[in-house]
Amino acid sequence: MQFILYLMLILLFTKLAGDFSVRLGQPAVLGKLIIGIVLGPAVLGWVQDGEFIHYMSEIGVLLLMFIAGLETDLEQLRKNWKSAFAVAVGGIILPFAGGFAIGEWFGFADHNALFMGVILSATSVSISVQVLKDMNKLNSGEGSTILGAAVVDDILVVILLAVLMSFFGTGAEVSIGLLIGKKVLFFAIAIIAGAFLVPRLMKWLAPLRVTEATITAALVICFGYAYFAELLGMAGIIGAFAAGIAIAQTSFKHTVETKIEPIAYSIFVPVFFVSIGLNVTFAGVGGQIGFVVLLTVVAILTKMLGGGLGARLTGFNTRSSAIIGAGMISRGEVALIIAATGLQSGLLHPEYFTSVIIVVIVTTLVTPPLLKYMFREPEKVTGE
Repeated sequence: MQFILYLMLILLFTKLAGDFSVRLGQPAVLGKLIIGIVLGPAVLGWVQDGEFIHYMSEIGVLLLMFIAGLETDLEQLRKNWKSAFAVAVGGIILPFAGGFAIGEWFGFADHNALFMGVILSATSVSISVQVLKDMNKLNSGEGSTILGAAVVDDILVVILLAVLMSFFGTGAEVSIGLLIGKKVLFFAIAIIAGAFLVPRLMKWLAPLRVTEATITAALVICFGYAYFAELLGMAGIIGAFAAGIAIAQTSFKHTVETKIEPIAYSIFVPVFFVSIGLNVTFAGVGGQIGFVVLLTVVAILTKMLGGGLGARLTGFNTRSSAIIGAGMISRGEVALIIAATGLQSGLLHPEYFTSVIIVVIVTTLVTPPLLKYMFREPEKVTGE
């Protein structure tokens, strides 16, 4: 029954930490992320990572992105699609070059240095989404561009990883053509299903004479999309986001939105926030402080500059470009998955695994206060 204790501790302390963070003028999510480090092996050791935490956090991040899809203005997303593509490309080129340069500087073999570039290229906007949502900026031009860029980034980084694994990985060779084909297939089926199947499925399942039929139907679609995305080599969060957009186009949007948030934010999303901090451990990092600091600085600056430059070149002003760049900094669970893949395939040195995880966590912790500061700044500095 230890998992019951874990759940009690997570729910209690995430709410207390979130409230404390807000009182200090920071986003609630920052406190929730930090409490994960405090509760985990790095500090108190009260909560240990395991299958229970893993599965609960997986559901949490899927629900978080599903809610983001429900609340997304599709027209705004379409309008900013070119900017989203430019932000994603800029946010991959500079971090990839920076990661590779650091790997070379520290004497890594070429394939290990290239893999450092891939890790820094990853983006997970699930944390940024929460901050944007808290500040009612999810459907702003900046928010829509960040969401769109996350989708493109996921595709490009997975392809980049597949190319690297096909040439240098110890596992089976990866067909790049097949990989791209699967992604095209995912989007084609997701769009067609969203237009024709999802509305019919909701109309068929929602009237069933059982409790909460509407929200159950929505969850079936959310998890179905997420599973299908994973099956075709996409991140499950992209599938959940697409499912949210699809349901948002139906008459059930408001009902689903009001019922899904209590489920997500009362139990699953807090576990997701804490799970990120549970990955932190300081064992064996003493001799790699220089590497961790340098990689962290490069990870933050290259993603912010690359993403910001992409936004600037496609019409955003300097301030908005900086906001978009900041929203792309968090590597989150996407980079954690890539790091684990690199470890298994021999592309990441085992002795550097913990250091890389710490860098991923720091980029995730930096994002909420940075976004809040940048959105607050314009009220003071007007007339641009």
